[in-house]
Amino acid sequence: MPAPTSITGEKVFRLIGTPQAPLVIDARPTPTLAAGSLPSAVPYEVFKTREATGLSPGASVVVACEDGGARSHGIAALLRARGVGAEVLDGGVGAWSRDGLPLVSGRRLPARNDRGQSIWVTRARPKVDRIACPWLIRRFVDPFALFLFVPPSEVEKVAKDFDGAAFDIEGAGVFWSHRGDLCTFDVMVEELGLSGIPALKRLALLVRGADTDRPDLAPEAAGLLAASLGLSRMFTDDLAQLDAGMLVYDAFYRWARDAMGESHTWVSHQPKGGRA
Repeated sequence: MPAPTSITGEKVFRLIGTPQAPLVIDARPTPTLAAGSLPSAVPYEVFKTREATGLSPGASVVVACEDGGARSHGIAALLRARGVGAEVLDGGVGAWSRDGLPLVSGRRLPARNDRGQSIWVTRARPKVDRIACPWLIRRFVDPFALFLFVPPSEVEKVAKDFDGAAFDIEGAGVFWSHRGDLCTFDVMVEELGLSGIPALKRLALLVRGADTDRPDLAPEAAGLLAASLGLSRMFTDDLAQLDAGMLVYDAFYRWARDAMGESHTWVSHQPKGGRA
């Protein structure tokens, strides 16, 4: 049974990908992280950098080490002493892996800057893929990720200048882009090791249908395209559009995870408590 200040991997996994997700701290030694980290987790050293700038009021934290032992409990206790709601991942990353929960591959991720952020660069005036991919990165890879929208001709140079990753643009040296019939969102889900999450695979089909003009792939793709085109007309600021688009993809993800078999009836479905 988990300690009172611990939380099971199943509960954490249920929260990851939603706006209510805790900030997950990976407290393992830095070299270990290259083999894979918990979705949305930030290394402890990065967290300390970000903590200095202040956490959001009411922020909750889950600390993970290899086995859920003294290192996690020590860091969590220190955070609670500072007024942060902190829990320990029961059994640590070892138990998470044994339970078959996904780990994010860090092989192709850009390095973080001195503020603990990874930088991603793409074309200005986003519609589908260039909103879907930032949503995926912020919810499942790096909650602090910074996105730069620039003219198409400047994407690769800006990415190089800022040690970032170019995405959703054609180029000989661009890893994160379309491949055959797959859009960039598909590629990210596969390459990051997230294809074992059924809801993301379902969402990827919608994104591909909307992004490649294939509404036949899924009936909901037409709705996602309509919402995306509407957002692109509502906002002249790409970052403001991204902020609004995050909520759209939050909703489609929860539909893909929890409501695919549901049709509209007179019965209301109230979310249970404050956790997803």
